[in-house]
Amino acid sequence: MLRLPRGGLRPRLRSFIHTQRATPSSVYLDPTRSSDASTSSTPDDLSSSQRRALEAALRVDQAGEVAANYIYAGQFAVLRRDPAAGALIQASTYGQSFTQKKHLTVMNKLQAQHQVRPTALWEVAKIAGFGLGAVTALMGKEAAMACTEAVETVIGEHYDDQLRGLQGSTHPSLVLLRDVIREFRDDELEHLDTAVEHNSQRAPAHAFLSSVVGLGCKVAIELCKRV
Repeated sequence: MLRLPRGGLRPRLRSFIHTQRATPSSVYLDPTRSSDASTSSTPDDLSSSQRRALEAALRVDQAGEVAANYIYAGQFAVLRRDPAAGALIQASTYGQSFTQKKHLTVMNKLQAQHQVRPTALWEVAKIAGFGLGAVTALMGKEAAMACTEAVETVIGEHYDDQLRGLQGSTHPSLVLLRDVIREFRDDELEHLDTAVEHNSQRAPAHAFLSSVVGLGCKVAIELCKRV
């Protein structure tokens, strides 16, 4: 498993908040903003279809961030002795940007704010994510990067679909949610670009591997919407 920095995650995360530029999601990590309408309320005037769309979006996104963290943990467990690949994966999980850990923290807060039931597949997401990360890493560094490329491609498209489905309401919490989704989408696409830059497309049977991983992600998304 990943080794957290000495002193745990929270002190370094607080340092990150104070030293990096403000982003939409940063309000969820700022205690002074905890009583804002955008971070503490949920709209009560949504139609039943709008409410279902909101619940499905947050249930999937929360599970997706759990799986993403465990994918990187699985990759790091295998590749940590490789100076280049290990450092790259470590940076993706709890390095300077704290991207994936931050995503999960914010999604947990959004799930509680909007009173959305987490998916019943929470533990499955952990096991499947770690297994996918470890197996692709065992296939080689390029295969691990191909896994990241495939996952982030699907997630980027999924976030775009969510943005279209969450249009309409001007409630402060949903205005902020749309901004957070855009931010997270851009983060994930940056991970995709990084994977390509690190030779993901040189993986053996790249097209087949990408198709299998991508299909698995799409199936997982549909399951988490409902279960």
